[in-house]
Amino acid sequence: MFLTRKFRINAFKSAAMAMAVLTVPAALAETIVVRSGGPSAGSYPPGRKIADNSVLTLQAGDVLTILDGRGTRTLKGPGRFNTSAASSGVSDTRNSLSGLLGTQRVRRARTGAVRGGADEGRMPRSPNLWYVDISQSSNVCIADTNNVQLWRPDLTQALTVTARDEKSGKSAAIPFEKGQFRATWPAALPVTEGSSYTLSWPGLQRPVKIAFSIMNATDEGLESMASMLISRKCDAQLNLLVDTVALPDPQPAPEG
Repeated sequence: MFLTRKFRINAFKSAAMAMAVLTVPAALAETIVVRSGGPSAGSYPPGRKIADNSVLTLQAGDVLTILDGRGTRTLKGPGRFNTSAASSGVSDTRNSLSGLLGTQRVRRARTGAVRGGADEGRMPRSPNLWYVDISQSSNVCIADTNNVQLWRPDLTQALTVTARDEKSGKSAAIPFEKGQFRATWPAALPVTEGSSYTLSWPGLQRPVKIAFSIMNATDEGLESMASMLISRKCDAQLNLLVDTVALPDPQPAPEG
């Protein structure tokens, strides 16, 4: 199964957008909190904006992940941290984000399958931010309702997924061939803002629940994209984005 012409065009646009996202001048970068835990978590909820070049004082047990146009850094207390990031790693981050939003560099068989598996001992993760990961229940932000793609991490067996509209009860089958990681959402089940579906297949202990949210993916800025994912509670995609553009964790400033 080859990529459709429309999917190739959309992938090209996404790749171009990915490059634009990380070419925002550092001086104009806006820093936001994307994850927080520990004693100071209440002061730094996800989505909070922080002025660039700010100094944050964290307590023991605090873990704060911040994001700007350069990528993400995780700050671990105790200590004082400057929100500015060094330039090292930015090129790799840009390449990673381009891959996450654009055409994937994977080897495909004629059926559209991926040859080879994930790194040994590691659970594979979705190679594209806009794929619907069927391995977990989640809110899913979608940029193009006419090109919704399902993704699965386990390629070892053929699988038929049944998608059921929780409101109307209407359902449709979505087949995956052995070795096939991606399948197109059925046109018989329109994707709209707030539409909710359950996904099930033989051997699954509990149905996977997917709720769709339509977002504008043309906005430039990594921070803007992360903010939209946070506001729409698309947590699985936010985690994928945060992990993909992670920079080395900074060390606290020396005392004195």
